[in-house]
Amino acid sequence: MEKTKKIKLFIGLSYLFIVCLFLYFFFSKYSIQEITSYDFLRDNRSYFLELKNSNLFFISLIFLLLTTLWVFPFLGFGSPVALMGGFIFGKWIGTVLVILGLSVGATFLYMFGNYFLKDLIREKFLNKFQKLENKFKKSEFIYLLIYRFIGGIPWQLSCLLPTLFNVKKTNFFFATLIGIIPQIFLAVSIGSGLEKIIDKNTQVPGLTDIIFSAEIYIPLISFFVLILITLILRKFFYKN
Repeated sequence: MEKTKKIKLFIGLSYLFIVCLFLYFFFSKYSIQEITSYDFLRDNRSYFLELKNSNLFFISLIFLLLTTLWVFPFLGFGSPVALMGGFIFGKWIGTVLVILGLSVGATFLYMFGNYFLKDLIREKFLNKFQKLENKFKKSEFIYLLIYRFIGGIPWQLSCLLPTLFNVKKTNFFFATLIGIIPQIFLAVSIGSGLEKIIDKNTQVPGLTDIIFSAEIYIPLISFFVLILITLILRKFFYKN
């Protein structure tokens, strides 16, 4: 337990140091006024578009690596990188890159938790989620797939909870890869839609113009429908 506390403290301090270092260098280059301006978004859209067109393979590899690091060790969640992936790469390439990066990062986080934090996770969460143990024993991959699809648990914790059931790394990776496709595709589609809106408007578009744009409202409505479906499924999956 003492070893676990030291590891937890080290991870927390390292994470805080990296975040502070990133924020320092970022805000030493850009001001808050700049990053919140419409011109900043337009200019960087053009920059990323030129960068992507000049070397799609290399930029894709960098984005894939950063997405993986975003999940582990930075403990980020999927929505920001999904929007960014759609904004830079479009719906299809963006979806593939984001899903692959999140799945690899989540698997690394699971492996880390399974090795270093298993006792701590069992102590904190076993009683609450023990009812899922029999389900995972029946068909590990299928229930992992359902678990990933319905969500309902913070992303970082959802990557660590399967350590309670000692699931196989390959099952965890492929269940994550397939299970997060619907929500990530819709989030990437919204990011791609925002890029198209910025491309069409030299001035800041109104909120209604953004919401009622087909590139936005179609994936947005689909996203809310998906949320309703997962809410219904969670009642059956997590029930005693």
